[in-house]
Amino acid sequence: MAVVYVGLGSNIGDRTQHLVDACATLHRHPAITVQAVSALYHTAPVGVTAQDWFLNAVACLHTTLRPPALLCVTQATERRLGRVTTLHWGPRVIDIDILLYDALQVHTPYLTIPHAALHERRFVLVPLAELAPEYQLPSGARVRDLLSALPDANDVQWVGPFPAYADGQAS
Repeated sequence: MAVVYVGLGSNIGDRTQHLVDACATLHRHPAITVQAVSALYHTAPVGVTAQDWFLNAVACLHTTLRPPALLCVTQATERRLGRVTTLHWGPRVIDIDILLYDALQVHTPYLTIPHAALHERRFVLVPLAELAPEYQLPSGARVRDLLSALPDANDVQWVGPFPAYADGQAS
C-alpha cells in the first residue's frame, strides 16, 4: 500500500463542496482510501492572478494503484466533477495534483513526482506540513524545511477544518 499526498484546489462555485466531493469520489475508488485531509486554506492564484482566490487542502491517500493509474483516476475525478480546462493556470472547479508518492521519483512528459513546483508553493506546503511536516522528499529535504525556506506571505489563510463527508472522515 503506497502513501500518497495529493493537492486539492477549487476557485469556481461552491469551492468547499468541490473539495469534499473530490475526497469522497477518491475514497469510493476500490484501490484508494483517504486517510487524512488538512484544513482548508484560502490562497492567492498563481500564474494567472486575475481570478478568484482558491480554496486548497492536501489529502493523504493509501492506494495500491501505481502512479500512472492513479493519475488516470485523479483526472477522471476532475472531469466527473466538472473540470474543463480552458486556460493554463486559469479558474477551475477542481484540481487534483499528485504531490508525493512514497519515496518514488517519476519524470515523464505527463507526470512528475515529487510535483515539480512543490518546493515553491506555499498553498501546497502549508497544508502538506500540517499532515506530514517530517516527510522527507527523495532530495533529502523535509516538508517543514521547504516551507520555512519560503518568504512569509499573506497568500495562504487558514479557513477551518475540512468538513466530514459521507464516505470518509476528514482529520
